[in-house]
Amino acid sequence: MGVTSTWVAVVIALAVVIAVAIVIGVFWNRLGASEISPVGWLALGFGTVATLALGCGLMALMFISNRRGYDDYDHHDQD
Repeated sequence: MGVTSTWVAVVIALAVVIAVAIVIGVFWNRLGASEISPVGWLALGFGTVATLALGCGLMALMFISNRRGYDDYDHHDQD
C-alpha cells in the first residue's frame, strides 16, 4: 500500500466522520427539547456500565487467550 492510497483512505475516513457528525447535529437540533425521566437515566447508566463491562471482559478474554496460546495454529499431521 503506497503513501497515496494511505492518504486517500485517511481523507475518505475523515469525510465519513464529518458527514456522520453533520447528520447527528441536524437530527439533534430537530429533536428539540426533550427530557429523560429518572428511570431513563437509570437505564442509560446501566446500559453504559453493562456495555463497558462486556467490552472489557471480551478484550480481557482475547488477551488471555492469546497469551496462553489458545490462538496458535496447531500443526498435527492427520493420516
